[in-house]
Amino acid sequence: MTPQMSHFAHARATLTLGLPLIGGQLGQFVIQVTDVVMIGWYGVPDLAALVVANSLVMTMIIFGSGFAWGLMPLAAAAAEAGDEISVRRVTRMGLWASLGFVALTLPPLLLVPDLFGKLGQTRIVADLAGQYFAIAAWSLLPALTIMVLRSYLSALERTQIVLWATLASAVVNAAVNWVLIFGNLGFPELGVRGAAIASIGTNVVAAAGLAVYARWREPQHEIFVRLWKPDWGALRRVVRIGLPISLTSLAETALFGASSVMMGWVGTQALAAHGIALQLATGVFMIHLGLSQAATVRAGRAFGRGDIAHLRRGGIVSSGLSLAVAVLTVATFLAIPEPLIRLFLDPDEPQLPEILAIGVSLLAAAALFQLADSVQVMALGLLRGVQDTRVPMIHAAVSYWILGAPVALLLGFPLGLDGVGIWLGLALGLTGAAVLMTHRFWWRIMPGLERADLAARP
Repeated sequence: MTPQMSHFAHARATLTLGLPLIGGQLGQFVIQVTDVVMIGWYGVPDLAALVVANSLVMTMIIFGSGFAWGLMPLAAAAAEAGDEISVRRVTRMGLWASLGFVALTLPPLLLVPDLFGKLGQTRIVADLAGQYFAIAAWSLLPALTIMVLRSYLSALERTQIVLWATLASAVVNAAVNWVLIFGNLGFPELGVRGAAIASIGTNVVAAAGLAVYARWREPQHEIFVRLWKPDWGALRRVVRIGLPISLTSLAETALFGASSVMMGWVGTQALAAHGIALQLATGVFMIHLGLSQAATVRAGRAFGRGDIAHLRRGGIVSSGLSLAVAVLTVATFLAIPEPLIRLFLDPDEPQLPEILAIGVSLLAAAALFQLADSVQVMALGLLRGVQDTRVPMIHAAVSYWILGAPVALLLGFPLGLDGVGIWLGLALGLTGAAVLMTHRFWWRIMPGLERADLAARP
């Protein structure tokens, strides 16, 4: 057992591990924002199409990332125990599970004719969204490879490379977007198709960079040696932990994806405003997610060595850091909503006043769920650290699809609140998840671990 650390020492350790992860998450967010800003300057229908199509792409990526997130606590606990073989086994099978997910899910979606028309989008939005999705969907392969390698390196507390690889990707994405969306440097003007091509190129560059680094920096794990050879025991462990994480992530991400579809029913301007507000809320969520991943690694290592006191204090400190970020976000969203929204639109856009009016109301609704969002993602990260993923999956399904989605639909349409009603439904879903997952970790899991720890002492 490690010596007891002060709260300040826990905060410093969490930030040392977490700041590069936050930077990596924000770098990934910058990539998305670059797409939204550049397409927003290209045209409002194109922006609406990008929002709805990218919601589906991101839903697939996050759904498939569960296996990568599942290997993180497994690899962290194995690394803490000095079990290098298990680190290699779960990482390789994390790649297997992630790429198997692509093979099962991508072809059926690509074969659906007029997918976005069937989801109720206007004709021009549906056509543009279909063009984007047909190309960008293939970024799923390198994107999930990135997620596995990031989880592997994070479990080993090598988070600096995650930050630098993501920042390099953001630069590549912006450059390729500028060339292909607008047709600069003699290239054809491709609009949303150019943004989709940039997404594939960006993810390929990042995946290759992380793979080279992992092979050079951690040669003892040999994660790419005999990659074709199955390891059924390790695969079962990854799937057992990772599949519930995938379904948990799907429940939340699909709710936000469904909200984009619903906003498309309200109108193109509402969908564009929703896309901007969602990008701002997502940017803040990346900070919480980076802290949550740091908490997962630190909890996984404490769990691996049986240090329950360290696990409790580290969890308290991580949750406090996330809540502080949430309070600052609420103040920002309420104080300067219009300047934030204007960042995403051409000042000469004819529809700017209408989009601003809708966006300001949506940011006010987003401010409502910031505290709940920080609490639920941190509790979820701690639960993953102790390898508890099945019950949180059930909590997510109940919160997002029995509470959140029906209320969003009811408030948005029968009760006539339109976009604000949809976002209030999102807030309710996140609040339900925060309550259930916090109760699970602090009032069910931790007392059980502490009783077992006391019983094991001589």
